[in-house]
Amino acid sequence: MAAKKLRRARLSQELCERLSRHQITTCQDFLCLSLLELMKVTGQSYYDVKKLLSKVSQACAPKMQTAYEMKLRKSVNPSSAFLSTTLHGLDEVLHGGVPCGSLTEVTSPPGCGKTQFCIMMSVLATLPVSMGGLDGAVVYIDTESAFSAERLVEIAGNRFPSYFDSDEKLFSMTCSVHLYRELTCDSVLKRILSLEEEMISKKVKLVIIDSVASVVRKEFDTKLQGNLAERSNFLAKGASVLKYLAEEFSIPV
Repeated sequence: MAAKKLRRARLSQELCERLSRHQITTCQDFLCLSLLELMKVTGQSYYDVKKLLSKVSQACAPKMQTAYEMKLRKSVNPSSAFLSTTLHGLDEVLHGGVPCGSLTEVTSPPGCGKTQFCIMMSVLATLPVSMGGLDGAVVYIDTESAFSAERLVEIAGNRFPSYFDSDEKLFSMTCSVHLYRELTCDSVLKRILSLEEEMISKKVKLVIIDSVASVVRKEFDTKLQGNLAERSNFLAKGASVLKYLAEEFSIPV
């Protein structure tokens, strides 16, 4: 929750712009500063800064809910808790599909079809809710330059020929899949950190990273001293932000 943008903490636009000039854009950035530092960058008094701290803290603090409320929310509309893979055996094992509101890791040896699965899930997320989809956009972060737009269209046409029966529908579907090629750990992390506002403006309902392992293997040799700690730090920070996005927007990641 600390990754929440300050703009969503109901601070004034003028104050957010002023803080942004000092690279303070998230609740975490704000709360990590001392009172004196905040007084300096905001130009406000001690008491006003104390009020701001309280406001930002409340905005990013997780809301308390009981186990019963969590269960009730899912039981009211069970289909909204999962994105079906349309693969009966896999959906059965996953108790309905890929869960919304949490992270899902897909692992296998090379060449087993992980990218094809991710492309298929991209198509499914754009489908109407009446067809088991999420009726939303997709953010696809490609770290291996493996994504194929041609394959996306091919899967859509072959799996759902009665729905994608015109070029207009295929065009609309492809426009809903937003592809980013990020080839380093640093660029992947920057992209993840910048996703929140884009998810709101583009109505993103699925986030895919294909794959985290690829950039980690290229940049971190765990045999070298210090690399293991840096690798763990990158994975922990990325997972924390992705978990926040999944929970905040109730989407599969």
